[in-house]
Amino acid sequence: MLHFSNSLTRLVGELKKLPGIGEKTALRLAFQLLKSPGNIEALAESLLQVRERVRFCSVCFAITEDDPCRICSGEREPSALCVVEEPQDLLAMERSRAFRGRYHVLQGALSPLNGVTPKDLKIAELMQRLQGGEVREVLIATNFSVEGEATALYLTKLIKPLGVRVTRLAHGIPTGSDLEYVDAATVQRAVEGRCEL
Repeated sequence: MLHFSNSLTRLVGELKKLPGIGEKTALRLAFQLLKSPGNIEALAESLLQVRERVRFCSVCFAITEDDPCRICSGEREPSALCVVEEPQDLLAMERSRAFRGRYHVLQGALSPLNGVTPKDLKIAELMQRLQGGEVREVLIATNFSVEGEATALYLTKLIKPLGVRVTRLAHGIPTGSDLEYVDAATVQRAVEGRCEL
């Protein structure tokens, strides 16, 4: 990196620690912040506010300022529980407005190669929530990656013996896609998950 002031070099270094931010982007962000000193203060204040106020819900492990979160304490359907990997997955589900139940955030996915085992996730807490008998369906909404699929399979094996219905998000060919450009695995899953018209 070129020789800048120690403060600017430190700022660029901190920005580079964020996911998806490389040297050039960090430098561009740093210079943009320098152009508007008011933005620096607002950013610093919002970062401190997040550190002080935001935490994980003690029930579902979503990000919240209130504990329990608004979804857990609100008028949501208590018999349906959607399991997601990360808090941002919960936000994606909520944007769709398709699910009206409650959530459980695992805080990751199983990945033995990376040292992530069931004890590293909020699986024990999920099983504890299912003991009350109030939940009748668990919608597993983990990602369609190797880790997400392994997590879904593991959870299914744990939950089914409890007599709780286990469902999985549908997956297949996206709307607007041309079949000729879709990969073979996606076509296979779409055929396996076909429904009657």
